[in-house]
Amino acid sequence: MAKSKSMYYCKNCGAQSAQWLGRCPSCGEWNTFEEEVVVRETPVQKGRSTAEVLQSTPKPIDEISLTQLPRIQTGFTEFDNVLGGGVVPGSIILLGGEPGIGKSTLLLQMALRMRDLKVLYVSGEESEMQLKMRAARLSSEKAPHCYVLTETNTQQIFKHVEAMKPNLIVVDSIQTLQSSLIDSAAASISQLKECAAEFQHLAKTTGIPVFLIGHITKEGSLAGPKILEHIVDTVLQFEGDQHYGYRMVRCMKNRFGSTAEMGIFEMTQSGLNEIHNPSEILLSQHDEDYSGTAVATILEGNRPMLIEVQALVSTAVYGMPQRSATGYDIRRMNMLLAVLEKRCNFKLGAKDVFLNIAGGLRVEDPAINLSVVAAILSSATDIAIDAKTCFSGEMGLNGEVRPVSRITQRIAEADKLGFTRMFVSKYNMKGINPKDYKLRLIPIARVEEMFKNLFE
Repeated sequence: MAKSKSMYYCKNCGAQSAQWLGRCPSCGEWNTFEEEVVVRETPVQKGRSTAEVLQSTPKPIDEISLTQLPRIQTGFTEFDNVLGGGVVPGSIILLGGEPGIGKSTLLLQMALRMRDLKVLYVSGEESEMQLKMRAARLSSEKAPHCYVLTETNTQQIFKHVEAMKPNLIVVDSIQTLQSSLIDSAAASISQLKECAAEFQHLAKTTGIPVFLIGHITKEGSLAGPKILEHIVDTVLQFEGDQHYGYRMVRCMKNRFGSTAEMGIFEMTQSGLNEIHNPSEILLSQHDEDYSGTAVATILEGNRPMLIEVQALVSTAVYGMPQRSATGYDIRRMNMLLAVLEKRCNFKLGAKDVFLNIAGGLRVEDPAINLSVVAAILSSATDIAIDAKTCFSGEMGLNGEVRPVSRITQRIAEADKLGFTRMFVSKYNMKGINPKDYKLRLIPIARVEEMFKNLFE
């Protein structure tokens, strides 16, 4: 065994230094370097031998055969869509999310559904009894194909993998694993890099896909060095408000598919259920029309959705007016309020403005701007907007309504759900025949036109 050696690693970016530094030269953060004792065994034990390396020879790209490997279906259509059609053999996938959001539930439920494959579920956080109790809650059927291993040492895990030869591996979580090749604590930067690299080598050499569950920091980013995200093939983010039952899986990186997909689930007592048509669930069902409510047609990935935007404008009781937004960027809301005051002559500077996206979703699609403005105007005038009216458009600083992408998909979704009116940008109407839809399209170029059509 080699001589012990101490190295310093940046907690933020994983940069390495032989001595302690106050400021990281790579990312610029202060006081992020921590000392770790690094002890490595001989290189032969860690990687491939010299004979194996020499077997790889350069090839002309035209002589490389392109074979389409069949993707593995997870049992969740929503999850398969996010992954680009299923799990690619030999891929390594990192799933991150807040504590208690349902990461372990999702992957254990997936493992129980994949009955045609031998699945190994490696847990370093829960005991066998805890996993059995969760599995009994998620599924009442027997699952002889799903094996549970409670182990944190990677070398021991690989011995079980070699003996068992599973078709898929789930690791819960990467922060609990520890490699005997590195003499440092679990979840340290060197351990995270080493364990991820070892599982990457396992996946690429054996063709076994590996799911890694990862923790996140208080800022919401994946815990550990950025190199962890570079090592894996796919990075998934599991999001949702714990006070609501809806969960979303977003793709942040995918070497085998698009990053524009998103899957929506509902958390129930018996596990996660897929939501194939989220618009019908996210829209409120009420008999009366209330002021301050507008429906937006947005895109989450490639999927059009209709969600409800709620606004409340009231006189400020205290000297400083309050501004609050849930599920929406408050800086963009302040920008839209300034546009309304400048272009529509609405005096909102002395008003409290509260904005909420119903369902606990967080929306970043700029097409929601028009519905935000409509909801604020409705609440300020105390005039309700017809429940069968929706909006899709981006607002500019001069009050112009800018076009948005894939407008035909948005219109088709609103038409399918029975809406009768839809406000869109005038510049989105090129190539669109209004007679193809049952709803009435109202093209507008400026925000003043929307105000006249809605409230006059």
